[in-house]
Amino acid sequence: MSRPLLEVIALDVEDAVAARTGGADRLELVTDMAADGLTPSLSIFAAVRAAVDLPIRVMLRPRDGFAVGGAADLERLCATAAALREAGADEFVLGFLDADGEADLPAIGALLAVLGEVRWTFHRALDHARDRGAVRRAVDGLPGLDTLLTAGSAAGVDAGLGVLREEAAQTAAPPPAPRPRPGPRVMVGGGLRLDHLPALRAAGLKAFHIGGAARPNGWAGPVCAEAVRTWRRALDTPTPATPPVPATAG
Repeated sequence: MSRPLLEVIALDVEDAVAARTGGADRLELVTDMAADGLTPSLSIFAAVRAAVDLPIRVMLRPRDGFAVGGAADLERLCATAAALREAGADEFVLGFLDADGEADLPAIGALLAVLGEVRWTFHRALDHARDRGAVRRAVDGLPGLDTLLTAGSAAGVDAGLGVLREEAAQTAAPPPAPRPRPGPRVMVGGGLRLDHLPALRAAGLKAFHIGGAARPNGWAGPVCAEAVRTWRRALDTPTPATPPVPATAG
């Protein structure tokens, strides 16, 4: 059985090296966490790619919020995406909502047309959707989509824990008809703490995303390898087996 996936947000080479040293499986590369993570520069991507051999998911997000903007904004983002692909990026994070809080499929489709065959994460736009179930259905099956990043709530994992557990139970239930392919994996992130892990792992969730939790000094400081290592050890510790229910005398 594969071990749980641990993804760490990186802003630069120092973060990337510390995350790798601590045992991260993958990086999410962003800039400007004051805006919750925007598209990094080509130079930062190139430097991080040269420094570590971890998979790097590059954020495609031009501004705070989950709207791509107007036609000119989308055109600029597509040009940036094309340049990142040319520079060697092959995994991405993206996802946009329209004015009604529904999946902005035209914008997403325009980016996917530029990116070609890549693997990508639909990020926490899901938590801000008018109807998260409708957004999940809308993006399910899009080419290359293999991960949904969610806290279960716009307010974070504390508020969304019940939703995450409920959705995990629904996913684990046998579907009414066989799926042509597996659906995207749910990766939990957004105010995630170590004390959330027992409930999430017991629910069957196996992918986790941390940002501030890897930075003991907050976003003004770098990723700490030992903090990442603490998460790695926690995830590598087997979850306790559920004890059998004792039989009752009849």
